[in-house]
Amino acid sequence: MKIVQIEALSVALSMNEPYHIAYETVSETTNIFLRIETSGGISGYGCAAPDEPVTGEKADLLPGAVDSVIVPTLKGSDPLRRTRLMQQLRVHLKHMPSLLAAVNMALLDILGKSCGLPLWKILGGFRDRIRTSVTIGILPEKETLERAVFWKAQGFRALKLKGGRHVDGDIARLLRVREAVGASMELRFDANQGFTLEESLRFFAETRKARLELIEQPTPRTAPELLKHVTRKVSIPVMADESLMTLRDAFRIARGDLADMVNIKLMKVGGIDEAMQINAVAKAAGLEAMVGCMDESALAIAAGLHMALACPNVRYADLDGHLDLKNDPAAGAVILRKGILFPTEKPGLGADSQLGSVLF
Repeated sequence: MKIVQIEALSVALSMNEPYHIAYETVSETTNIFLRIETSGGISGYGCAAPDEPVTGEKADLLPGAVDSVIVPTLKGSDPLRRTRLMQQLRVHLKHMPSLLAAVNMALLDILGKSCGLPLWKILGGFRDRIRTSVTIGILPEKETLERAVFWKAQGFRALKLKGGRHVDGDIARLLRVREAVGASMELRFDANQGFTLEESLRFFAETRKARLELIEQPTPRTAPELLKHVTRKVSIPVMADESLMTLRDAFRIARGDLADMVNIKLMKVGGIDEAMQINAVAKAAGLEAMVGCMDESALAIAAGLHMALACPNVRYADLDGHLDLKNDPAAGAVILRKGILFPTEKPGLGADSQLGSVLF
């Protein structure tokens, strides 16, 4: 079996409404869908979700990289020699992690379809479902409470609140959300690098009664010593997100005791294979892991889900990036029931069989 054709399509995906985090407001996102066709009649699909503040990629440059790098590197090759192909691509695409993730997804999708098995079983098959949190962006207090109550009514048992712009408002919103959703809801908070050290410690001290499950990336990734200080001073788990971009970053976080947990996102690290290596470092260091996401099509969410299901060390999932997209061509690639994500049980990534005809 050989790779005979590679196609990429850039798709603008609009949001149901804009959402706000510490460093940006998002109303639309661009995903690049990739199809790798083989001589055996199997096509694998992948998806890149570039986000320049996080991944460093400009979305409009990725299709050109497909034509200039990916096509000449992969065409005519055996798609099941994935490790070799990915190593060749990383030399040229080391600054395009989400595009590497898309290729890695597509090759793994081909593997699963070749075996007739869903990918999570091939990767390890530890569990067959996982709870996901759902995210509420930075909103006024009244709207935040309305969203929290709404998501609870939909069956979600884990909420993540965004903040990091104004610590006073963040404290007030979190305390009110706890009152509104009750004691059984898991609450997580993500400052997206927006707090100073003093604000981080104050936030923790004044929200103790909200019983946060974890706090994510409170301080800037450019100042790892601040993250370490917060981790040492507070009693709830501190998670590194933007501080974790590469396998080497995982080693640095583990060696320096910078955080208690890590948020592994396929788009940041370059795909499932790299994510599983990062998770192995976290496991060896006694760090719990969460699989997170960007603003991603359900196809990319499926890839994160399959990885999360395969790995015992992945205790948490934040795989909700597809929920607010209006025109996702891969809708249905994952199954959501009352805050629990399930794979479709189709071979490979389990994306809808019509994905190829819809996009390509």
